[in-house]
Amino acid sequence: MPQPTPATAPFTVLAPGRVNLIGEHTDYNDGFVLPMAIEREVTIRVRPGRDRIALLSTDREPAPFALDLTQPISPLSCGPGTWSAYPAGVLAGFQQLGWEIPGFEADVSATLPAGGGLSSSAALEVATATLIETLCGRSLEPLEKALLCQTAEHAFPGVPCGIMDQTAVCCARAGHALLIDCRSLERRHVLLPAELSVLVINSGVKHSLADGAYARRRAQCAAAAAGLGLASLRDLPAEGATARLTNLPLPERARARHVVSENDRVLRFTEALAKRDWPTAGRLMAESHWSLSRDYEVSCPELDQIVQRALVLPGVYGCRMTGGGFGGCAVALVDAARAPEIGNLLHESYRQATGIAAEWFLTRAAAGPRVMVSGS
Repeated sequence: MPQPTPATAPFTVLAPGRVNLIGEHTDYNDGFVLPMAIEREVTIRVRPGRDRIALLSTDREPAPFALDLTQPISPLSCGPGTWSAYPAGVLAGFQQLGWEIPGFEADVSATLPAGGGLSSSAALEVATATLIETLCGRSLEPLEKALLCQTAEHAFPGVPCGIMDQTAVCCARAGHALLIDCRSLERRHVLLPAELSVLVINSGVKHSLADGAYARRRAQCAAAAAGLGLASLRDLPAEGATARLTNLPLPERARARHVVSENDRVLRFTEALAKRDWPTAGRLMAESHWSLSRDYEVSCPELDQIVQRALVLPGVYGCRMTGGGFGGCAVALVDAARAPEIGNLLHESYRQATGIAAEWFLTRAAAGPRVMVSGS
């Protein structure tokens, strides 16, 4: 197979967001998750440059951001709390691999809502990594690229995320969800039949994972595992867990109860999909949501409203919050034949309850990142 050559003409990189069907806050506990890539994405239009400067622009910021690629990039290279920390972290990761990155200009845009819980950050990271691969005429293995992007998010914006989002974006297959064992990093593509539609509803409440609440949940899980004498909460089976958890203090007990039950739900949900048992799959989604709301305490009143109102609509099999929480989006598994009607009904019901005209969209399971050359 011929090796790719470095790009010298303009090109465009597209990387999808993701929605997690089930398996929330289990990835950094070595557990199971079942995300899928969606048909909303980050787009980067790239023009190779003659010098070693990276010039990054976005329609959401008034001024471009420049990085000198002849110098080591560090978190100090970008402003604190800015969007530029995500691509800067990825560029730094490739520098540490010894790649010599050519200069370029990049215009970033997105159809993903920032702060919507649909992994706009992972999509930006993976798009940036794909941009660098294209410029350099080299490539990483998809999982290697996902791990580099995860490290970038830890080191630069300072979000101690698990591996789910970057893996889902890098390794997605059209028409399939992706079952990930976050301990072994084994992956299995899970078919989503055409009779199902995935409905995403934005609560209108913007979330942020960099404000400390996410890190506190992660620390509480680590404390719970240590209190049980385990390397990870993954090592506590669902059977008999209740008795062992009684010795933990709150809130560690509640956090661990969610993680253990959620791992079990992911595996049973995957089995239900294979059997086309939509009522069971839907019930597990609802159980997941209320566990996140009550035990993990990462939902909000608006997300709870969406779930409550969705579950009474004919044709809705299940609904739950998706993403890190504290706002963002909910995801519903619905009858494809009734999906547009369900979206409109839920939009109106939620608007009447909250006054928020929530954006919603239907999506199929999308593929991972792709590159288009100019004119194609």
